[in-house]
Amino acid sequence: MNVKVRLVLMNFLQFAVWGAYLTCMGRYLGPYGMGSHIGLFYSIQGIVSIFMPALLGIVADRWIPAQKMLGISHAISGAAMISAGAYGLSAGSAVQFGTLFTLYSIGVAFYMPTIALSNAVAYNALDKAGLDTVKAFPPIRVFGTIGFICSMWMVDLLGLQESAKQFIVSGGIGIVLAAYSFTLPDCPIMKNGEHKSMAEALGLKAFSLFKEKKMAVFFIFSMMLGVSLQITNGFANPFISSFGAEPEYANTFGVQHANMLVSLSQISETLCILLIPFCLKKFGIKKVMLIAMFAWVLRFGLFGVGNPGPGVWLFILSMIVYGVAFDFFNISGSLFVDKETDASIRSSAQGLFMLMTNGIGATIGTLVAQMVVNHFCTWQAVETAAGTRHFLMGDWKTVWFLFAGYALFVAVAFIFAFKEEKETIPSEA
Repeated sequence: MNVKVRLVLMNFLQFAVWGAYLTCMGRYLGPYGMGSHIGLFYSIQGIVSIFMPALLGIVADRWIPAQKMLGISHAISGAAMISAGAYGLSAGSAVQFGTLFTLYSIGVAFYMPTIALSNAVAYNALDKAGLDTVKAFPPIRVFGTIGFICSMWMVDLLGLQESAKQFIVSGGIGIVLAAYSFTLPDCPIMKNGEHKSMAEALGLKAFSLFKEKKMAVFFIFSMMLGVSLQITNGFANPFISSFGAEPEYANTFGVQHANMLVSLSQISETLCILLIPFCLKKFGIKKVMLIAMFAWVLRFGLFGVGNPGPGVWLFILSMIVYGVAFDFFNISGSLFVDKETDASIRSSAQGLFMLMTNGIGATIGTLVAQMVVNHFCTWQAVETAAGTRHFLMGDWKTVWFLFAGYALFVAVAFIFAFKEEKETIPSEA
């Protein structure tokens, strides 16, 4: 089989694992008495991302080839997720937070490192095939987002958004990928003289960049903006479905298929990637980052004023804006780090960028967002035509406007704090 086709399948499955539960997990947790802990379930992704990718990366570098480490990690993660789903189904309404959270956390701890491992496997396979990774990998990676969207739709159309079966779907896909990983091209392990130190693997050397004011400001604001990253993954689905408590919205497409509506965000993400080279060349990193920040303001603000009925176009616009908010920040920020750092610490600097955004920032964001939601909203049992349903009801408008206000504060502060030098991103970027 052609190496590109094999890597397309790997990326498709890699992110299908994640898409099965990431945007609808809160919809299941709430009715089963764990609505106040949704933020914890999402924050664990950021916590384990601080150290697990580096630790398993060291193992893959020194002892176990990356493709085998990828398979082992997915096998452990998949088994844990299937166990979490099976426990949730068997326990029913008596499900205990501690047990479910422990099984889920094991699954996440071994899943998050596979993102970096799958990239390493892909780069190695493309290099062996004599292909340019810069040109060949992005079209392959797009199929990861397609896999994410497909599993979102599958869970939605199968009616599993409010069921622990979503974890079983995720784990099942992971087990398939685990077996498939062992068939991928072999990755070399480092010789003794090539081993990275723990400090290098964890990206600690890159902290020297904080001595430079421009880079220190950039990383601090990356963390501040990272706060926004997981908020809508955790709460958009429960929010949209909460309109089901109102008869005028109960049968709307958005309420019935919230996951499919949310998936427009991922579709937008794949398209907005194509705009980045042009925008960086035209506007420079500061303006592109500001576009992302103001896009987050719109992302949250549009949720605050929309509804799944006549105002559904506002939700759709919010989904479209998400692509700009996510890509212009994550990908442009990564390119900025690549251009501004010395080659000797470039990998560590990328690790630091991920640590500040998807690690520290996203963890703080989900925990604080949970506190805000807990203050303004509660899970309530509502009698509907379909029987008793649980919805997260409350002052959602204030919730979303608070999030929008925070994003606006970050954007305004960034205008004054970050000074961009000319030619930060070369014109050929």
